[in-house]
Amino acid sequence: MESSDTSPVTLDVDFVRDQFPAFAHPETSRWAHLENAGGSYMPRQVIDRFTDLLSFHKTQPNWDYAPSRRATEAIEQSRAAMAATFNADPDEIHFGPSTTQNTYVLARSMRHGWADGDEVVVTNQDHEANIGAWRSLAETGIVIREWSVDPHTGLLDLDDLEPLINDRTRLVAVTHASNVAATVNPVREVADLVHAVSGVVVVDGVSYAPHAPVDVRSLDCDVYLYSAYKTFGPHLGMMYTRRSLLESLHHEGHWFNEPKLSTRLTPAGPDHVEIGASGGVVDYYEAIHRHHFGEGGGATDPVDRIGEVFALFAAHEQRLMKPLIEFLTDRDGVTIVGSKSVDHSVRAPTVAFHSEKVSSADMYRALIAAEVSCGHGHFYARRLVEALGLDPEDGVVRLSLVHYNTPTDIDRAISTLNQVL
Repeated sequence: MESSDTSPVTLDVDFVRDQFPAFAHPETSRWAHLENAGGSYMPRQVIDRFTDLLSFHKTQPNWDYAPSRRATEAIEQSRAAMAATFNADPDEIHFGPSTTQNTYVLARSMRHGWADGDEVVVTNQDHEANIGAWRSLAETGIVIREWSVDPHTGLLDLDDLEPLINDRTRLVAVTHASNVAATVNPVREVADLVHAVSGVVVVDGVSYAPHAPVDVRSLDCDVYLYSAYKTFGPHLGMMYTRRSLLESLHHEGHWFNEPKLSTRLTPAGPDHVEIGASGGVVDYYEAIHRHHFGEGGGATDPVDRIGEVFALFAAHEQRLMKPLIEFLTDRDGVTIVGSKSVDHSVRAPTVAFHSEKVSSADMYRALIAAEVSCGHGHFYARRLVEALGLDPEDGVVRLSLVHYNTPTDIDRAISTLNQVL
């Protein structure tokens, strides 16, 4: 579906779904997969890289024999490609087994440069991966301050952050868009406040990055966290760390690797195959771009091409999200966590809700019976669910969509919920 002068480019969802083997499989194709915030499917571009590396090049990289050279090339290509999705330099990117572990290593490293009584600000909106490691530093003499959500909406107010910032503030950890509240937080404004006292801003982008391009330079954040397996890639955590910060951090890897920035926050050997395969995500974006804008069409800069692809994704996701948000808003006793806006720039298309009349577990069971992939509970944002006054075990139902979902998926979810509510 190439662009023309007379008609706007819209996402060719059939072409998109053709890139994902899951939608051609007799079992997985039956499901409306609306649990993407827990893990998205992988396109064949990633799977092909996996297959090649596992079959022929699963060797120690950085040696001169041919399979090792191929593994090294794949790792270097992936590091450069994934860095470009952040508008970062390749040596500012660290790969680890998960965002939780990446944050744990970062917290350990940063604590070396702080004094007892220094302060860290965390929210109660975040996934525990972005706050647990920082909260644990209270046991070492760090003062923890909480930027709390509105208990009715689950939203953060920037005005509530300002009184928490002072000359002892060393770090603020905040989510770009919560995996439950989903509303986009003002990261750049947070960064401006924190940098005014020479603090560091750590942003959890795990639930935002599948839906929009991330420019760490524009956000002016110091750390940005990302889970590749929720953004169409392997089960890896990735962490951007600003070079100036990275150079100042305590080295957490083997002592003899200390001069290498890429090992500073990687204490264990990384999974070479998963790193090498992760570049397939960018191969997928490029395939989407070629299909919609033609060979050589559209933007020429790789970062700008990714931006054009995500613009297609955003318009489609907004069309999908609109009827779901409107349906839930119109139901008596149903509360959506976060903003009720259907504007993609205001909230990510992750919709968490609960009902005064029907338990989340009952809504979940009805959706599963209708072959709608979803979940219920607290989704590791337990502090947020408790702040809303909910039982965290029953919690909320979460329907999270991405660009490969279809109107039929949403219709099935709405029809099921209409019956059970």
